[in-house]
Amino acid sequence: MPSISYQLYCSRNFPPLEDTLAMLAAAGYRDVEGYGGLYADPAALKAALDKAGLSMPTGHFGLAQVESDPKGMLAVAKLMNMDAVIVPHVAVEDRPADAAGWAAFGKRLAAAGKPFQDAGYDFGWHNHAFEFDPVDGPDLPLDLIAAASPDLKLELDLGWVRVAGHDPVAWINKYAGRIIAVHVKDIAPDGQNADEDGWADVGHGIIDWAPIKAALDAAGVNRYVVEHDNPKDHKRFATRSIAAVKAF
Repeated sequence: MPSISYQLYCSRNFPPLEDTLAMLAAAGYRDVEGYGGLYADPAALKAALDKAGLSMPTGHFGLAQVESDPKGMLAVAKLMNMDAVIVPHVAVEDRPADAAGWAAFGKRLAAAGKPFQDAGYDFGWHNHAFEFDPVDGPDLPLDLIAAASPDLKLELDLGWVRVAGHDPVAWINKYAGRIIAVHVKDIAPDGQNADEDGWADVGHGIIDWAPIKAALDAAGVNRYVVEHDNPKDHKRFATRSIAAVKAF
């Protein structure tokens, strides 16, 4: 059974954090994934995790965080006992407009990751849909990012791959050996869940998980992070999603 984690960003609209962590533990989670806004008080975060009996093996960190304060972010990763540091996004206004720009962005990302890799952490990129928008050449931005360094890992967001019109299985196969985790998220049928930005609880949407699970097994991916970008009810999402993933 792969480890099943929960991206805490899903619950950003449901404070306080301590209640969220207690809910997740009761639902059967043992791992959670952090994000940048949670690291303002690392000691308090670690105490809350310990109280709930939860671990944080992976964390999302803004590129500005890891570039401007690598020592501080390394301290956060160490305190949380993480093994992977992942950069999850680049703002629209900062996205390159051509292939050369994306290749340069990949190099920048690889350079930002070196202190973390030197300290023994996996360091990688988490995709959205924009990395699959063609630029001015045959390669997609995600390929250009990945080409920057063979040591740069990927946390493949399967929901965004599907939203971009691509087959998740093909991308799992393409980057087998470099995928350290996947975001497991589902998409509502057309016209449904508009008040949840079109996302669905895992196993309650349109994605066919059987071939994806087979590809993940073949690629040796054993960390699944469930995510929903805007659930109306995070307890409903958390409980239904962990049940669905366990049934995979």
